Amino acid sequence: MQEMCINTIFMQKELRQTTILKLITTKSVGRQDEIVEFLEKKGFSVTQSSVSRDLDELGVIKVNGLYSMPSKPKSAISFGLSGMQTAGDNLIVIKCEAGMASAVCVRIDNTPIKEIVGTIAGEDTIFIAINDKEAQQAVMQTIWEIFEK
Repeated sequence: MQEMCINTIFMQKELRQTTILKLITTKSVGRQDEIVEFLEKKGFSVTQSSVSRDLDELGVIKVNGLYSMPSKPKSAISFGLSGMQTAGDNLIVIKCEAGMASAVCVRIDNTPIKEIVGTIAGEDTIFIAINDKEAQQAVMQTIWEIFEK
């Protein structure tokens, strides 16, 4: 039962962070209380401090008084991605710095990679389900490229 609660918390965090990214990329937002209000309208129970942590984990910066993503993406290592390997025929496992898996996963999810069936992020690990074994290496290469730009 406790494991289900922990999984729910991580899924909520990932969904909340995805919602924050969508908000700051579609609207002009300059204050954290605006983000809190928006998230509450979407059904999230959040505090200003949790929003602050989310913004930090996502690498969001403030430019001219408005929140935005950095114009030059961080490199893979500075963004938190530290390693990647295959597991079986349809799975890729990504290791991240503690607390960074959700932010890394959001970035992967926002990149159209047709071979990816789905992703799950924990605290420092991401599982990526892909269509087939032949796609594993190509997907891994694409993910490294996303973070090394």
